[in-house]
Amino acid sequence: MKHIFKVLLLLLPLSGFCINPNHYIVFQSKEKAFCLASKSKIAPILISKEDDQAVIRATNDLQMDVERVTGRKNNIIKELSKHNEIIIVGTLGKNQWIDALVAQKKIDVKSLQGKWETFVIQTIENPFPHVKKALVIVGSDRRGAIYGIYDLSKQIGVSPWYFWADVPVPKHDEIYVLNGRYSEGSPKVKYRGIFINDEAPALSSWSKEKFGGFNHKFYGKVFELLLRLKANYIWPAMWGSAFYADDAENIKTADEYGIVIGTSHHEPLMRAHDEWRREKGGVWNYESNPTKLQAFWREGMKRATNEKIVSVGMRGDGDEPMSRETATALLEKIVKDQRDIISEVTGKPASETPQLWALYKEVQDYYDKGMTVPDDVTLLLCDDNWGNLRKLPKPDAKPRKGGYGIYYHFDYVGGPRNYKWLNTNPLPRIWEQMHLAWEHHVKDIWIVNVGDIKPMEFPISFFLDYAWNPEKIQANDLQQYSEQWASKQFGDKYAKEIAFLLNQYSKYNGRRKPELLDANTYNLKTGEWKTVVTDYNNLLQKAESIKKYLSPVYQDAYFQLVLHPIKACANLNEMYYNVALNKEAFENKWKETNTYADKVKQFFAKDSVITSEYHQLNNGKWNHLMSQTHIGYTYWQQPEKQKMPAVKYLSDEAVIEKKEIAIQPVKRAENPNNTKGNVFYQDEQNGVVIEANHFTKAINTNGIAWKILPDHGRTGSAITTFPVTAKEQKPEGNASHLEYEIYTFSEGDVTIQAYFSPSLNFYGTENGLQYAISVDDGEPQIISLNKEDKTSDKGIWNKWASENIIIKTSKHSLVGKGKHTVKYWMVTTGVVLQKLVLDFGMTEQNYLGSVETLNISK
Repeated sequence: MKHIFKVLLLLLPLSGFCINPNHYIVFQSKEKAFCLASKSKIAPILISKEDDQAVIRATNDLQMDVERVTGRKNNIIKELSKHNEIIIVGTLGKNQWIDALVAQKKIDVKSLQGKWETFVIQTIENPFPHVKKALVIVGSDRRGAIYGIYDLSKQIGVSPWYFWADVPVPKHDEIYVLNGRYSEGSPKVKYRGIFINDEAPALSSWSKEKFGGFNHKFYGKVFELLLRLKANYIWPAMWGSAFYADDAENIKTADEYGIVIGTSHHEPLMRAHDEWRREKGGVWNYESNPTKLQAFWREGMKRATNEKIVSVGMRGDGDEPMSRETATALLEKIVKDQRDIISEVTGKPASETPQLWALYKEVQDYYDKGMTVPDDVTLLLCDDNWGNLRKLPKPDAKPRKGGYGIYYHFDYVGGPRNYKWLNTNPLPRIWEQMHLAWEHHVKDIWIVNVGDIKPMEFPISFFLDYAWNPEKIQANDLQQYSEQWASKQFGDKYAKEIAFLLNQYSKYNGRRKPELLDANTYNLKTGEWKTVVTDYNNLLQKAESIKKYLSPVYQDAYFQLVLHPIKACANLNEMYYNVALNKEAFENKWKETNTYADKVKQFFAKDSVITSEYHQLNNGKWNHLMSQTHIGYTYWQQPEKQKMPAVKYLSDEAVIEKKEIAIQPVKRAENPNNTKGNVFYQDEQNGVVIEANHFTKAINTNGIAWKILPDHGRTGSAITTFPVTAKEQKPEGNASHLEYEIYTFSEGDVTIQAYFSPSLNFYGTENGLQYAISVDDGEPQIISLNKEDKTSDKGIWNKWASENIIIKTSKHSLVGKGKHTVKYWMVTTGVVLQKLVLDFGMTEQNYLGSVETLNISK
């Protein structure tokens, strides 16, 4: 949380979350405020030529940002001269004027000394003779100063996405900085960054057209974005690309911006994998080709003189698993030899060079079987490529000098299917999984695969904001976060409505990736398909309505960030819905068969029109970036070209008149008039359906509390227990559990289907994560959520990942009709419940589960 120390005032307590809890910028004169710009003057920026070039370069961006707002530039000066107001920017110990202010005790830097990437922004009266007031931006190191610069830029109204999403900069004649001292503290996660991956055909084609490829011009834009988002780390694009080899200016540009470079999990010692192909190094096998591999890696270390994190370890050729015969001992030898190379090239012990070893896919299995990892190497734990963490250190695990990191995914190429086209990553799930990581002390590296960068703007912003300080954003803060993010891009007036649109479309897309959709995804018979399409079209209607009210300057940004994904996915869902209708009509020989077939053709064609609309924005600025194929998948890999789903036509002679089926009344259990709170009833067609957060009663004991995760899940909100590091409990007596009061007209056997977020067995225990469930006074049945999954890349895991849900069933018996109590018990932490369905044998199975049967009191 950002702290403000008002001159001559006590520290003001702050409550609640806010992206910028203290707005220190105003756009009209205020008493004692520092005048950054007015109609008659503009404060110069004083820098030191001795400062780091990355700080000096960022100062130029501040100059341009002020011009974007006011239409006028500050002068950048390197010698102190007479001025009423002056901005001083620099790194502690590298700017003589800042150091002089420290010596004169005019600025307190105790909070900066020895800290990582920390800044202070402070106004100072009479800092020097002939200077009435100064605004000082000082960093503990170069990136600290840079983050301070960009914090000021953001406060004056320049979005980090001004280039990457065409977010307009509001214009003002005057800018004033409120009197005081401002800081965001030090980042909680040390290295925070993105991986540009799976970048063909979209980003690769765009970068080639606009910059000539993945060169320093392209990376300059990326690095600036990262710094404005307070990130510091990147794995560069690597599909046929090589950061160091493709453009000699790339490494210089990284240093000029102050960005830490890494290579992906399967590219050891700063060498892009494509370089091995180019150099024709032979077999990628350390047992048979160690000499060439060592020489290859040695050159990588010699070349990478910039700030970096070195990946160690080895996978098979082209990010494939190594052979089954590969012994753990061989991997240990590979890392030992790699560390010898690091030491030899740097002239220092290997432990003084930051390194990571990614426990990606099968490499985690080697580690679990006892593979030794040097203590100073950061263990980069991974998700399953679908946003579900595979492994976490146990709460009582011995601390490691190198600590732990997380490699997360917003995009993936691989089974059960590629997902590369649009954002499908709801913030509540990202928060819940990364909260797990944070609470398990995984805080050295957070890096996320973002595909083509666009269209992941919203989740990228959140991931990096959360990484800066996970303690600052709680689950119930996500709506406010979304509203404030929308406000920063589009202004305050429609921020709440736009936040709803952003969160709702990602929730809908998170139910099932667009690439996995087909005519059979939702239940046509029960009306589920119609409901899904209606909901998406209603969302589109709201998005189109907001568009009409937005100023013309916001239109391009709004289309990219909000309207396009909603418009494209509403169209896609309606296309597959009509495929399902066409199939049903053809089977029944109804005259509507051909109408539905024609509609499928229309929606398929419209998909290309929507893509073209995106590519034509801003005079073609974003051409190619929506060129990812997403219709026509037949297996996990993307189709080369889009292919319309098959439809069938019917001749006039074959048509049979459609018979209308009378709608029969549906029996439902009656609830007594005096019931209070959340109470549920049995429905003849749907059974009893309960959204997990609508409990009747919550029992919190032994320091374990039930917490609702708002908007988490496929249909409503979810619930879990905190703290997430709590010990296992026995489900009995007054142990922590939830109670749901229900009323039934049936008795006897019932199956309870429990819907869970697809959390994995991250401790690697025999029984996995567990919960318990019981009815009335029955003994709780302890059930494993995920013990049957051993590898998180095959088998039942494919179903869990594809459907973004785990459904577990249990058998129970109801004694008598009427009132019953379903009890859901915590056994282990990390289990996230979304829904309960009691099936009496008549329930139609829907992809999302049936609609909740919650009694609405009169």
